[in-house]
Amino acid sequence: MLNLDRRVAVAPMMDWTDRHCRFFLRGFGPGVLLYTEMITAAAIVRGDRARLLAFDPEEHPVALQLGGSDAAELTAAARAGEEAGYDEINLNCGCPSERVASGAFGACLMLEPERVAECVAAMRAVVRVPVTVKMRIGVVHAGSKAGVGPVSEFDERDFESLCRFTAAVRDAGCAVAIVHARKAVLGAFSPRQNREIPPLRYEVVRRLADSFPALPLIVNGGLRDSASVTAALGWCAGVMLGREAYHRPYLLAELQQALWGTPLPSRVALIERMQRYAARELARGERLAPIVRHMLGLYAGEPGAREFRRTLSEGARAPDADVGLLRRAIPRESRTQAW
Repeated sequence: MLNLDRRVAVAPMMDWTDRHCRFFLRGFGPGVLLYTEMITAAAIVRGDRARLLAFDPEEHPVALQLGGSDAAELTAAARAGEEAGYDEINLNCGCPSERVASGAFGACLMLEPERVAECVAAMRAVVRVPVTVKMRIGVVHAGSKAGVGPVSEFDERDFESLCRFTAAVRDAGCAVAIVHARKAVLGAFSPRQNREIPPLRYEVVRRLADSFPALPLIVNGGLRDSASVTAALGWCAGVMLGREAYHRPYLLAELQQALWGTPLPSRVALIERMQRYAARELARGERLAPIVRHMLGLYAGEPGAREFRRTLSEGARAPDADVGLLRRAIPRESRTQAW
């Protein structure tokens, strides 16, 4: 079994962290742990398993996130994920979207710790790779009489509920808990509102880590720079980055350098790498647009960033778009490094 370094991970993000995105992000740091977007267990069991689970060997280490609450389906999907070569199986107990709640998976499962424990134990029994859980610090039903108050508050009853859930999954064989440091609000907030309105409570995750010293805890939510990541690593086993890593992926290279001592890659070298990848994918019948849409943040904060985004976005839509577009998109300020 691969001994995973969990200090820095990129969160599973629906419609974003597909295989093209993960290949791109891997170029910024070989030590970063990558996660798939959530794939439902039912889709893997009943659908095109090979397509859903496909990934490039360069993506390693990479974890498969599953959505579901049926132990039998999750067991079959976890086994398929391990057979496909994934380094970890993760169960989604944190996504608050209505689409997830209506399917009886995601954050609503935090209200059913015994059911989640059953699912974790069932998966753990059939795979050798780690089984982990991604969760929130709590769940609030928007239709409850309590109203908005519980969204911004966190009392001892909340912490007791969080500990009950954490203990249940730990005892079932969960190897690592990944905790988004916000409550989830079901039934009213959009996914974006759920990322922004409930306040971040790192102190709750830190207290949880103190309460479960034998269970590695990864903190997720709101961390945006090397300094905040380094500070969090002083009290938790790792940090999971989401949209910041997507929109400003060079942050991953900065963290890779700070934590692993790896030299910073040039942006031009990263484009060269993606040009080779895109050539392979186009030869297999893939289109360029689904690949380059994940690259728009490469020059974030750098001169020529807007030009780079515009050239890629507009050029990739052309019927005859080819890998030469990536070279043409390099900002003028960076072309002295190119080829």
